Amino acid sequence: MMSPFLLLGIAVAAIAILLFTVIALKWPAYVSLLVVSVLTALAAGVAIQDVVPLMIEGMGGTLGSVALLVGLGAMLGGIIEKTGGAEVIAQRAAEVLGEKRLAQALLIASGLVAIPIFFDVAFIILVPIIFAFAKAAGHRAPIAIGMPVAVLMVFIHNTVPPHPGVVGSTTLLGQDLMGLVTLLGIALAIPMGVLVHVVGTKVIGSRAFSLDPEISQKYAIAGAASVCAAGSGASGGRTTGSAPSALDTAPTDGEVLTDREVPTDGEVRADGETHRRPPATLVIALILLPIVMIACGTVGTLVFPDGSSAANMLSFIGAPAFALLVATLIAMYLLGVMHGWGRQQISEVMDGALGPAAIVILVTGAGGVFAKVLTETGVGDAVSGLLLDAGVPILLLAFLVALVFKVAQGSGTVATLSAAGIIQSTVLAGDYSSLQVALIILAIGLGSLTLSHINDSGFWIATKFLGLSVADGLRTWTVLTTVLGVSAMVILSLVWLIA
Repeated sequence: MMSPFLLLGIAVAAIAILLFTVIALKWPAYVSLLVVSVLTALAAGVAIQDVVPLMIEGMGGTLGSVALLVGLGAMLGGIIEKTGGAEVIAQRAAEVLGEKRLAQALLIASGLVAIPIFFDVAFIILVPIIFAFAKAAGHRAPIAIGMPVAVLMVFIHNTVPPHPGVVGSTTLLGQDLMGLVTLLGIALAIPMGVLVHVVGTKVIGSRAFSLDPEISQKYAIAGAASVCAAGSGASGGRTTGSAPSALDTAPTDGEVLTDREVPTDGEVRADGETHRRPPATLVIALILLPIVMIACGTVGTLVFPDGSSAANMLSFIGAPAFALLVATLIAMYLLGVMHGWGRQQISEVMDGALGPAAIVILVTGAGGVFAKVLTETGVGDAVSGLLLDAGVPILLLAFLVALVFKVAQGSGTVATLSAAGIIQSTVLAGDYSSLQVALIILAIGLGSLTLSHINDSGFWIATKFLGLSVADGLRTWTVLTTVLGVSAMVILSLVWLIA
């Protein structure tokens, strides 16, 4: 049996190698995690013939639920995106709340859109609407509305299933808690939405920013477009600045969205054909459907006795994978077939959504391999044990470990899975309630959000599409992610005290 300090040294070396290969050598996170897992297992004394079986076990144990949730979540998000669902939600919210509340309207809409759709895809979809709404509201730049929207969306991406990081950590620490984590994550996002709006208005709205010339010109064009009338429900003509498909488009250095003509209000163009846009109420209902189903399952386990027919039925209905499957099937028909999409087009949309999801799923699986190695070799026990002996509470420990990984290498998914792997043994061996474990999982998600900076792809997506310099990105994106991460952590700590 190795000493805890030797195992701690192995853990530090493993993390250093992981960060070096990802940051300096630019290796894919999937390859880096697998290589580091092999080296860690050998260094910690795992027999050479047991290394690969241990990796397979870690990969398989993680992918069971992750592949289901991330894959179905990506497909549901894909059909909502391609059929114009994100845009109609934003425009409908503006109609209901009025032009004077355009910022609040778009923030609410973005929160709904961010639940099933990955951050980068969802934000790129909303960029043209952000520009138009900001101009209509009288802002000098789109940042005043756009940055709070971006930060709230990435907050949801880090704390609410079916997004990969929180799904992976929940799988490692309490697979049967997916529904509870979902409900708590959404509940936490509500006050954070209010906070990011208030802080964004104070910090960002009062400042003048020097925009990239292309973005500045695009902002002027978007402001003149008829989309600006979305708050009053008027369009009546063609608009510019439509968002390209984010499944096909990713921001590269110096690249911005180009202006192109889009169909008139109530239509969306795809593959050379024009289709009717779905009503906002239908899109919102489809986003809320799996959430309601999951809530029913979670409440059912609390109300009915274990093993009863009612409890079993509600548990089945509320299983996140089943809830997403139902929502996806209904979306295919109601958003696709009922609005003029052919079977082949729908199939292509759904299959296309799995491309980006496959990368996420594999990286998540590799993170599960690393976590399994840390657990089986005792490295996770040694690290978390030493930190706990030093008096670091488990909730704060979860947050800090994820934060260190996040600041060092940028990927929220890698940070989340690595942190979950390090504390997994301590959590599973501890006498924690379901609510406490769910709070630990959310604390990891918050750590993987806080202090996001230039090594985070989200930083570049938000700053480039909003036309900010790196310095202004640090003053806005980094400040707001840190404010939300720390503030939400305070709320979790208060709940922990009474849990």
